[in-house]
Amino acid sequence: MTTLDVGIARLRSAASRVSYGWARFNIWFKAMMPKGLYARALLIIIAPMVILQSVVAFVFMERHWNLVTRHLSAAVVADIAALAQFAKVFPQEPDYARLRGIAQARMGLTVDFLPISEMPPPGPKPFFSLLDQALSVELRKQIGRPFWIDTVGRSSLVEIRIQLDDQVMRVFARRSAAYASNSEIFLLWMVGTSLVLLAVAIGFLRNQIRPILRLADAAESFGKGREIPDYKPRGAREVRRAAQAFIEMKIRIERAIEQRTAMLAGVSHDLRTVLTRFKLELALLGDSPEIEAMKKDVDEMGRMLEAYLAFARGDTGEQAAPTDMSDFLDELKADAERNGHRTNVTFHGYPIVTVKPAAFKRCIANLVSNAARFAGTIEITGHRDHRYLTVTVDDNGPGIPAGMREEVFKPFLRLDDARNQDEGGTGLGLAIARDIARSHGGDITLDASPLGGLRAKVRVPV
Repeated sequence: MTTLDVGIARLRSAASRVSYGWARFNIWFKAMMPKGLYARALLIIIAPMVILQSVVAFVFMERHWNLVTRHLSAAVVADIAALAQFAKVFPQEPDYARLRGIAQARMGLTVDFLPISEMPPPGPKPFFSLLDQALSVELRKQIGRPFWIDTVGRSSLVEIRIQLDDQVMRVFARRSAAYASNSEIFLLWMVGTSLVLLAVAIGFLRNQIRPILRLADAAESFGKGREIPDYKPRGAREVRRAAQAFIEMKIRIERAIEQRTAMLAGVSHDLRTVLTRFKLELALLGDSPEIEAMKKDVDEMGRMLEAYLAFARGDTGEQAAPTDMSDFLDELKADAERNGHRTNVTFHGYPIVTVKPAAFKRCIANLVSNAARFAGTIEITGHRDHRYLTVTVDDNGPGIPAGMREEVFKPFLRLDDARNQDEGGTGLGLAIARDIARSHGGDITLDASPLGGLRAKVRVPV
């Protein structure tokens, strides 16, 4: 392998590591970001505001505080340099009373003189050492003698010691004279304006998000087969447009269902009339084995017709209402036991659930009758939490192979061991049950039962 090949391999390896690291960071970043539209929109407003305030604070600190502090420090150091020069050039009293008086009255400085000695060791530096830096720079530039400063020991004073020829001059200056100490006002304004902007943003976003939430609730209620009382488009233009499109879609779906129901009612009437004529004509022919067989065929056709119409009609026209699921399942248990099947019922949670009572009863009854046809023991379990109502029907029958558990829901599919046949043998029992569950916004799944047979699980949102 040549040196070029080695270099290319290393580049590819580095690129792969960078790509992997970026992918991990992207996954982490997406996981940390809020999922709701309200939180995301609020973040879009807050993030630029925080960045803007940070930039303003940085620029203000760099441009204003630094500049003002340097100028103030230069003025204080200039006064100290003048006092040191006066003390050196002009004769003074032994206690420097006149010089200290002038410094106190004219310059706002407290001055005294100490015997010559070594400077104290450097003291602790504050976290924000702008004043230390500005004073140190000006002392080196204007005086050029050994010095020692303390900006921490006394909160309102700054202590400066300068080594002269035969003594040490100690000066106490007010901190405000050398440092622009208006940070509280600046921070107060910055935080105050940020809170005002945040409050305005929260109020505005809440009003903008509320119509979207109402649209989502309306769509969810319509998907569960429930009425949507007094829903009107509100909010921004785009939200109103989406709401209007939803209302028009709802009207088209309801119109199509009404037309299908009307057509089915006409077909049902015509076919029932023909079957009634068949029954009358067979009754007039007398009794014979052939006539009895034909009567059974006519009855079978009647049952098949009812099953087909029930599947096509679905649960149209029935309104959802609060239903006590505990009593609901007890009624199914009583029906199964009257037919000679051992049945157990258990329910957990708050029992009141809003469903279409007749349709949902038919859904569960189809599952129970399907289990009763192939098993001797049936267990019905209901559980309701804050999101879903779950009803499971277990039996000890032969079950359904895993590869056929989805196939049995196909309408009119009749397999010998599929257990999807209703009383009329039309293959619509499970198809009708799933259609009703889905009209409530839920679904039905099949699995192996702990009893050894089949488990049918119905789950619908509450």
